[in-house]
Amino acid sequence: MVRVKHRYLLVSFLYPQPPTNLKPKDGLPELLQLHQPTPDGFYPGTLRKAIQNGVTELFGDCGVGMVSTGLKVSYLSNATSTAIVKCPRAHYQMVWAALTFMTKLPGPVDTPVVVKVVRVSGTIKKLEEEVIRRAKKIIERAKMVEGSIEVGGSTVDIVKAVKRRTEDQVLVEIDEESSDGGSE
Repeated sequence: MVRVKHRYLLVSFLYPQPPTNLKPKDGLPELLQLHQPTPDGFYPGTLRKAIQNGVTELFGDCGVGMVSTGLKVSYLSNATSTAIVKCPRAHYQMVWAALTFMTKLPGPVDTPVVVKVVRVSGTIKKLEEEVIRRAKKIIERAKMVEGSIEVGGSTVDIVKAVKRRTEDQVLVEIDEESSDGGSE
C-alpha cells in the first residue's frame, strides 16, 4: 500500500486597512496594523471552505477533487493571524495559488486581507517552531514601538495588548493540544 505524502503550508494573514473600531486619528503603528488579530468569527472550517472555493475557481472540479482529499486546517490562531494548512504533496501549489488569490476573509467576517504563504514544510513540527519564532519576533518589534492608542474611549498600551492576546491564545492552544493527547 502506498503512503500518501503531505505538505504543510504556514499561512499569515495581513490586514491592509486599519481596524474599524479605531478612529482615523488614533495613529496605529503600521506593524500592528498589518499584524492585527484575525476576527473571532473566522474558524478553521471557514478557511478550508474558502480554500476549496478558490481551487474550484482557479482549477475547476478536477483541481478541487485532487486537493480536497487531504486538505485540512491543522492550526489556526486568531491572535497571531497564522494558520497551518495540510494538503497533498503533489498538489500543494494549487492550495498555495488559492490562498494567494484570496482578497477577503469569507463568511460573516468579510474583512479585506492579504494572505501570504510564509513557509512550506514536509513536517508540522518545523512549522510549529516557525510559528513560535514569528510570534516572538512580532512582540519584540512591537516593544520597539512605544505608545498607546485609544479604543472605545479607553487608552490601551499597544505592547501589553498584543502580548496579552498572544499569550492567552498560546495558553488556550497548549491546553487543547494536551487534552487531545498530542495527536498529529
